Amino acid sequence: MSVKDDLEARSGSTCELCTATNNLEVFEVEPVSISGVDSSILACETCRTQIEDPEKMDANHWRCLNDSMWSEYDSVKVMAWRMLSRLKSEGWPKDLLDMMYLEPEVLNWAKATGEGLAESEKIIHRDVNGVILQNGDSVVLVKDLKIKGSSQVAKQGTAVRRISLDRENAEYIEGKVGPTLTVIITKYVKKI
Repeated sequence: MSVKDDLEARSGSTCELCTATNNLEVFEVEPVSISGVDSSILACETCRTQIEDPEKMDANHWRCLNDSMWSEYDSVKVMAWRMLSRLKSEGWPKDLLDMMYLEPEVLNWAKATGEGLAESEKIIHRDVNGVILQNGDSVVLVKDLKIKGSSQVAKQGTAVRRISLDRENAEYIEGKVGPTLTVIITKYVKKI
């Protein structure tokens, strides 16, 4: 079975956020360490559009989170928490957030994108040219780098795919150079 088939079986072929039944697609909940059912939700076009483009946000659409925030699936709870955090200035989402409990590792996943933080509190990762980096981006090394703890040297021009950002330090990202997962300083990479 495909991920979409598994999600349709899990959700009864409805959007896991608002229960709509049309235009359903798999939506991966960032950051994705391993793709699959556990890191994805089945979401309708309306929900996906508003998640990806905050300018198209319709606060009343998200009143459905009153039900979906209690889902047994972590990926659904993470998206509910993020959308409620995005809307907390409306008033009613703040009350729902106050009722919501997430296990520490699930809360860390929910906070990994910086949702819920004021712009001044967000840690922004930038490459050597000042371009903002996101989880899942691909970068290329602009300098030869010694891989700490090994004799391996990552040559200039080496591509590092599907990076993850350090949530505490804007200068660090993680990515695989060959088979080795390593920490890389952002001033030595350029976004592809």
